[in-house]
Amino acid sequence: MSLNKKIQNAPQATLRRRQAIEERHTAREAQRIANEKARELRPRDFPGGVHPPGNKDQSTGEPIGKIPLAEDLVLPLLQHSGASALPLVKLGDEVLKGQKIAEADGLVSCSVHAPSSGKVIAIEPCAVPHPSGLAEDCIVIRTNGEERWCELEPCEDFTLLSPVALLDKIRDCGIAGMGGAGFPTAVKLDPHGGREIDTLIINGTECEPYITADDMLMREQAEEIIDGITILSYILDMPERVLIGIEDNKPAAIAAMRAAVNGTRFDIVVIPTKYPSGGEKQLIQLLTGREVPNQGLPANVGIVCLNVGTARAVYRAVRFGEPLISRVTTVVGKALERQRNIEVPIGTPIRHILKHHGIHRGLMQKVIIGGPMMGYTIDDECAPVIKTTNCLLVPTSEELPPAPVAQACIRCGFCAEACPASLLPQQLYWYARADDQEKLQAYNLFDCIECGVCSYVCPSSIPLVQYYRAAKGAIRQADTEREKSDRARDRFEFRKLRLEKAEKEKEAKRVARRKVAELAREQQKQNLEAEGAKTDTGEADIVAAALARIKARQEDPKQLLARAERSAASAKSRVERLNSKLEAATQNQRNQLAAQLKAAELKLQEARHKLTLARRRADRDPAREPGDEETNAAVRAITKARAAAETRAGMRSAERLAADIEALRNRIRKAEVRLQKARDQNATNLEAFEAALDKLQKKLEDKMREQQSAQNGEP
Repeated sequence: MSLNKKIQNAPQATLRRRQAIEERHTAREAQRIANEKARELRPRDFPGGVHPPGNKDQSTGEPIGKIPLAEDLVLPLLQHSGASALPLVKLGDEVLKGQKIAEADGLVSCSVHAPSSGKVIAIEPCAVPHPSGLAEDCIVIRTNGEERWCELEPCEDFTLLSPVALLDKIRDCGIAGMGGAGFPTAVKLDPHGGREIDTLIINGTECEPYITADDMLMREQAEEIIDGITILSYILDMPERVLIGIEDNKPAAIAAMRAAVNGTRFDIVVIPTKYPSGGEKQLIQLLTGREVPNQGLPANVGIVCLNVGTARAVYRAVRFGEPLISRVTTVVGKALERQRNIEVPIGTPIRHILKHHGIHRGLMQKVIIGGPMMGYTIDDECAPVIKTTNCLLVPTSEELPPAPVAQACIRCGFCAEACPASLLPQQLYWYARADDQEKLQAYNLFDCIECGVCSYVCPSSIPLVQYYRAAKGAIRQADTEREKSDRARDRFEFRKLRLEKAEKEKEAKRVARRKVAELAREQQKQNLEAEGAKTDTGEADIVAAALARIKARQEDPKQLLARAERSAASAKSRVERLNSKLEAATQNQRNQLAAQLKAAELKLQEARHKLTLARRRADRDPAREPGDEETNAAVRAITKARAAAETRAGMRSAERLAADIEALRNRIRKAEVRLQKARDQNATNLEAFEAALDKLQKKLEDKMREQQSAQNGEP
């Protein structure tokens, strides 16, 4: 090959080499990304755990079934974590299927809806599925079999709604977690203060023995579950990862879910069967490697974890507007003729469910709500299925033998090795027995998920979980009492401060009143001194003012005449009425009416006399000035009053007080004469005379006490 051809082919070879290098680089980058993704999706492990017998084949042999509707449905107002719901119905109300019958009370609470149409026959405490065995307030509905729905609000395209609107819809439909403690789903999806959510985990592990409700739900309703997960991702603003964790002992469910996630960005992560991999914190650690902090929430590490049943309930609430009124429950145990999963209305009594599965009373050992590890026994089969009831286990004594008598702890350490929360169960046990609440909290008692692993591996058969539950309850009660005590102390201190402030204000007002009284006494003293220095220059003014008052008091004679005529007519009418009554009265009433008639006749005479005087006065000139006689009388009265005032001003205090007492005695004598006259005439204003006399007597008593004090030298 010539040199020129080599030179021409060189750039082409270089280009090919560069392309090959870029292709290898791209392939290596793709392989690196795939490896990283594989490592991310490769399940990790959590400490401890056990492998109890699964016993799941008994209830997966047939599809999810149904049973006849119960006659009565019992709906507890507390089926979730948080506050009880508040009833919206009353006794005797007719309700429709899906109708809201109780409203959520606050943020951490859930509404309750009617699972069927019927009539409210009771609102009272009833047996509920709870470890305590205590009754709770419930609404009891007598079903009518019509299954008439209330009006629903479906939504074909959820993307037309905002995440906030979807949260309100979920909250209004009363959806709570269906795989754990029943925490309100709307609160989980709106973390309030947690960090940004980058991972959504859907829990399909169902690690508890015997329980297959989620397994069968994933087999038969995988499409609805995935649609619900799509809605949840939209509400959480499309988190980076959506992981669906399923244990490897559920091949049929894994296949159905993998087929359903085709075309989505959701990842199915198959994890090894190990109990309790279904615990929220354990599953998060398995799938992401993150650890939820002590007494923290998954939202604190950017994760939201929900159950597959909850995802399906969210889908039906958004798409069809259906509230949470039914759930899939496993009914299992060798004491039953038929073991399967059923979709049962919430509120169905457990006795009704067991009846339709052929319970053998002679074989059954007990009824357990949940599985053998975390479940609890109930004594009253009238208790209903609630939102968190995932299993009814009715074993025989051979299937689930009674626990042996607990023995002393041998300090083997098996419980610490098996604990999935990395706690020290042995130490917690000793502190729980000693009721050392401070030590219990120091050893993170509330991180215990009550999975029952420690009790399962304990060779001494010590019911450790029961000790921990009792200790948690005691601590919560102590915290509640402490809060009440703190509030009471705050109220007492506030009241004390308020009373002290009020007392200071009263003292300030008393001081101000004393100052005002002192100023008034000083002013009065100055006025008395000024009265003694008055001159005669004001006498003419006094007389002129008195004459002006007399003239002003004179009324128009025509007005006086009209008033007198009205009084006379009224008195005459009263006399006539009393005469009529007296004629028709009985003998017992005649004496009283006769006395009233006599008083009325006296009034009539007085009114006629006044009328005569008024007519005489009206005949005169109404605009005339006071006559000499009237003027002289007024002048004499004024002169007399002025002389009395001058005489009084020259008196000492004791003399002035004695004069007042004498004047009051004279007025009392005159008042007594007037009162006696009124009594003789049976006057209608007798009470006024008596009140005036009482007032004068009280004044006389006050003056006499004042005189006595002055004579004794008291201030």
